[in-house]
Amino acid sequence: MASLTTHILDTANGIPAAGVTIEIIKVSGDKRVTLRTLKTNDDGRTDSPVLAGDQCIPGVYELVFHIGDYFRNRDTNADAPPFLDTVPVRFTMAPDEDHYHVPLLASPWSYSTYRGS
Repeated sequence: MASLTTHILDTANGIPAAGVTIEIIKVSGDKRVTLRTLKTNDDGRTDSPVLAGDQCIPGVYELVFHIGDYFRNRDTNADAPPFLDTVPVRFTMAPDEDHYHVPLLASPWSYSTYRGS
């Protein structure tokens, strides 16, 4: 079954990022449609796949990570306003692909991502 999952690691504190709001958005030209909004659990993951099965339609998507709220709540971010607030990661889901895992490694001042397994 096709699926999209994510995982957020707080690299400033060396822990999973719990309680982060994530939006999944379908992008089609200038049109953006929010499909779901989720929160990460204590392991920095969502309790269910972001998308699964017939929700995984080939096309362009964005995962929008509300990481600024997370760091403000942890009192880790000394910047006011925060340097990073929302982090959009735009990617393409191709036909005939089974699984996409898009992790985010974040601090208050930087982030990286990759296509995981």
